[in-house]
Amino acid sequence: MGEYSLSERDGHLFVITINRPEVMNALHPMANAELSTLVDEFAADPELWVAIMTGAGDRAFSAGNDLKFQAGAGGERPQHPETGFGGLTNRWDLNKPVIAAVNGVAMGGGFEIALACDLIIASDNARFALPEPKVGLAALAGGIHRLPRQIGMKRAMGMMLTGRHVSAEEGRELGFVNDVVPQDQLMDRAREWTEMILACSPMSIRATKEAAYRGLDHASLREAYSARYPAVKAMIDSEDFVEGPRAFAEKRAPEWKGR
Repeated sequence: MGEYSLSERDGHLFVITINRPEVMNALHPMANAELSTLVDEFAADPELWVAIMTGAGDRAFSAGNDLKFQAGAGGERPQHPETGFGGLTNRWDLNKPVIAAVNGVAMGGGFEIALACDLIIASDNARFALPEPKVGLAALAGGIHRLPRQIGMKRAMGMMLTGRHVSAEEGRELGFVNDVVPQDQLMDRAREWTEMILACSPMSIRATKEAAYRGLDHASLREAYSARYPAVKAMIDSEDFVEGPRAFAEKRAPEWKGR
């Protein structure tokens, strides 16, 4: 247990909880560093295949940057770890899936953390926004770039140029939220999504994530298709690549090794 975060291992699942509910899980440099260490742990452990990130309490996933802390530090721009806000927004080499279980407010950097995750499962009271321009800032932890790629430029500009709040249901309609459930069902639903992922080969999941995201770096579909992705090679060379077809032919559930 950290000072600003909690972690839980459950088989192949790793749950990370931002634990500053007294400030709506806003993050200062110390909390960011602690979260980065937890994501490092998830990334490095071959037995951890999926992560869920959520916030403590029932009010907020994360209200973003702790502006009161920043103001008390003289207004200087806070120093984040190299891995970015929440230890996630600048982590370009993580090919294991991360689910954001958004329980309430996800504002500014909090929304940027959620956008850096692969799935967003939201409680029905969740609210999303990139309100940085209202306080003289900008969504520089990836939100400016991720949101247009996920929902299209005009829809993203409608949020980013106004800082308006978007409900969980509107987030699903816009396309950045995968699922909306009552708040008391949020973690159960996030775990249901986890189980669906864990039913697949982790090698295939990593190959899919890496190729999908890195494919966006290429200007054309043909270039993306023809590119070489290390996780795809690892999948083809893995025991799971043999186990999957064998289990199908033998009409049994596969026993994934993750290698």
